[in-house]
Amino acid sequence: MKFDRSFTYERLCYILVKRLCKTNKKNDDVGPFCVIYGSQHTRMPSISSLKVGDIVYPVTIKDGTLCIMARLPIEKTEPAFEYLMRETGLWYSSLIPDGILIRSQGIYGEFNQFSEGSGYTDKITLPDNIHTVIVQEELTEIPHKFHQEPITCCAETAASGEHGSAISPHIIPIEMISSLRFGKTKSSQKPLRTDKNGRLTSISLSGFVRKMSEDTFEIFESYF
Repeated sequence: MKFDRSFTYERLCYILVKRLCKTNKKNDDVGPFCVIYGSQHTRMPSISSLKVGDIVYPVTIKDGTLCIMARLPIEKTEPAFEYLMRETGLWYSSLIPDGILIRSQGIYGEFNQFSEGSGYTDKITLPDNIHTVIVQEELTEIPHKFHQEPITCCAETAASGEHGSAISPHIIPIEMISSLRFGKTKSSQKPLRTDKNGRLTSISLSGFVRKMSEDTFEIFESYF
């Protein structure tokens, strides 16, 4: 897929929390990086502004400076439920679309994503809006990378691609941090906040998705 260079100011930097990076290392997940998820949680913020053709860079903080963990050109956006069922075989607490019911076999049923609540599957009639019933015990997990599982519940959107990089730290020299610019528009772009020693803190990044300037984009690209 060809990525449109005219979106230079629309490149997004997805701020990945330290916990995910550490957990990936623990589980020997070195990529290639292939998906990110969005929700309304601070730890997994919305990615609704992502579009096909954007490039995402998960980052964290290491030794007071920015550490780029991977690069992912976005080739597809879709509901997280659809991505997870196709790529992992399970839904991993993603938001279940309207019209789909996931239940367990036996007497008790697990009714998700419709307002009438739960009950006995053999004693009540399914609501009219349910068009698909998935039996939990019939699902088979598909081998996948650890980062393909959402880091928290209620994953809403998945943005994925087949040309992501390996997951490996690329540390930006601390003296370059002040030259990086982020913001929705060129006129609003500004540097990341630092402490009195010019070092980044967790408050500088936590829970944000940021667009980057053209110069910042070129710096990020140079690491790949």
